[in-house]
Amino acid sequence: MNERFPTVRDFQHRQSYYLELSAQHRVQSVIMSSKFKDPDRQEDATVDDALTQAKFGLFNYTLIIIAGTIITAVMLEILSISYVITVAECDLELTTSQKGILSAVVILGIIVSSHLWGFLADTQGRRGVIVSTLFLSFGTTVVSSFTSTFMWMAVFRFLTGFFISGPSASIYAYLGEFHSIKTRSRAIMGASFVFGAGCMLLPGIAYLTINNEWAIEVPFVDIIYRPWRLFFVVCALPGLISAIALLKFPESPKFMVGQGDTDRAVETIQWIHRINSSKDEPALPIKSIVRNANTKSAGSTKGFKAIVKLIWDQTAPLFMKPYLVRTGLICFIQFGTYVTAHGMFMFFPGTLNQIMIAQNLGVDSSTICDIVHADRSSITLGNETVLLNCKQTLEETTYMYTFIADVFYMLGVGLITLIIDKVGRLAVLVFIFTCSGIAGILVVFLAMPSVTIWLYIILLLGCYNINVINAVAVDLFPTNLR
Repeated sequence: MNERFPTVRDFQHRQSYYLELSAQHRVQSVIMSSKFKDPDRQEDATVDDALTQAKFGLFNYTLIIIAGTIITAVMLEILSISYVITVAECDLELTTSQKGILSAVVILGIIVSSHLWGFLADTQGRRGVIVSTLFLSFGTTVVSSFTSTFMWMAVFRFLTGFFISGPSASIYAYLGEFHSIKTRSRAIMGASFVFGAGCMLLPGIAYLTINNEWAIEVPFVDIIYRPWRLFFVVCALPGLISAIALLKFPESPKFMVGQGDTDRAVETIQWIHRINSSKDEPALPIKSIVRNANTKSAGSTKGFKAIVKLIWDQTAPLFMKPYLVRTGLICFIQFGTYVTAHGMFMFFPGTLNQIMIAQNLGVDSSTICDIVHADRSSITLGNETVLLNCKQTLEETTYMYTFIADVFYMLGVGLITLIIDKVGRLAVLVFIFTCSGIAGILVVFLAMPSVTIWLYIILLLGCYNINVINAVAVDLFPTNLR
């Protein structure tokens, strides 16, 4: 009976023994997992699970700031010319059509190279593309600041656009692949917030840099180095700083897994975990990363024909049924939106400056066309001719209104984010296009410069629809075609 029914003391002895044994196992597990020497205690995990275990901490916040700075750098490279074309008018002897070309050539470079950089990022790695193109774009921007003719300025601004397209096409993917599904949206929104702050800083950077009167003669290139040339370099500095910072960061673990390099992916995630955790916390008990069976490694594509075929397979379906009509509609709407919002913004600071000069000279009744089409040296209003000097600075009020436009953009994006799910995307699109269109018509015919400025700002707010259309495109196309 005693053998069949143990006593209470027997249970206590056994409980004590198992508790002691369990404690020993826990200690041993912690020690061995921290040293990666007990494969039986380590686990296989997906990238998402591993990133979740690595936590959200210092590494993530640092990467978000860098990513937001890179997006800001792209914006600065694109929009800096809008402030320059007015004050560089005399140095480069620019006509109105040449101003338009300089405004558009950066975008042309982005369009030409975007598919290339996207493909290279998918096959060679996000980080390598981002870092190399940021260095290259900084170099072409510095060179462009020393150009003495319109032709060379256009060439190097095109190259700047060609290279700055690299980080533009890859940074969101790079940032997202360091975060789990749970934290990915937060990371992208954080980077977008940094970008928004950068947008509002642009008028201030322009004011502090351009509105100076110094000039330095540079004999070996036969130019006078003025503040507008330095402004190009200042706008390129965030990209340079971000590229240097990214040299300390690894390739994304998701890309490594896609390439079959799961060991490096584990090392990267362990490194992230060490940064996000306290020093005495043990390493993650992860032996390897499980590769998704549906993941295809684009980097395994060999040969020129195979690469061309891969690009074709990724692009051609967009122009075939059932996506042909959708692609055409999205492209048409996006084209109109970019032409209106971006195209008109490139002339916004210069047009504002001309309006401010006219108002300072007592002109209170003139259409925007009378001001824009004025000669560089004079403007004729009825029977009166007002002389305009070739200035190397912009009116202070010009910077104020461009800052207001940026603030309106940030507030509008926040408002649309809050209401779009309630009112629907179509309603938002129609409302914004209607308001922007009416403002665009009135701005041409209204002979009240002070009111015209606000109508111009409303016209530019058509850029709200860019984000809305992108959201619609996500719903219209499958994942492999987005």
